[in-house]
Amino acid sequence: MYKRILLKLSGESLMGEKKYGIDENRLSDYANQIAEMVKAGIQIGIVIGGGNIFRGLSGANKGFDRIKGDQMGMLATVINSLALSSALSSVGIKNRVLTAVRMEPIGEFFSRDKAIELLEAGYVVIFSAGTGNPFFTTDTGASLRAIEINADVMLKGTRVDGIYTADPEKDASATKFDEITFDEIYNKGLKVMDLTATTMCKENNLPIIVFDMDTVGNLRKVLNGENIGTLVHN
Repeated sequence: MYKRILLKLSGESLMGEKKYGIDENRLSDYANQIAEMVKAGIQIGIVIGGGNIFRGLSGANKGFDRIKGDQMGMLATVINSLALSSALSSVGIKNRVLTAVRMEPIGEFFSRDKAIELLEAGYVVIFSAGTGNPFFTTDTGASLRAIEINADVMLKGTRVDGIYTADPEKDASATKFDEITFDEIYNKGLKVMDLTATTMCKENNLPIIVFDMDTVGNLRKVLNGENIGTLVHN
């Protein structure tokens, strides 16, 4: 069992059955799963993407200035973070939203010491606004925060149950890896996270588990050591 984890959630997954925005049922499922793990004594930091609202990169492809687009994406992650914070509060889990750019009173400005203090006091800490810089994804933001808070592992919750030889949604012959090294990801050209995020985890020896977060109960299974996702390690 891990003591402290960084959970990376996908903004797209928050859409659930909807075409845009936040599906309240999916949000509630996430909050309940996280609450169960907090009650089991695990310290949890969370980074959530913003793709259900706005993606900087796709905005840039449509004519937005890349820096402005990325800043809009950062704000999308703040909206999702506030939604998750509210859902956690409603199931009795104390939590705090920290932002990578100053925007009090919406969230407190990120400080590593503050984050660790909150985690040790039993709070779920939600890190929003990415790294606060353009050209970095929320995967990189998650890798950075995981390393800063000395997390034991980064759990990357997606809609797919692990890493495959190809996209299983497009290629029926794709096979799943139970575990894989960072070097194999580079050599095979697999798109697990962007290269900046992957390199940070490799260089700081932070293992990643990629798993399907959208199936209720999977977070507990991963944290209990069940082999339901893909472990990435050095």
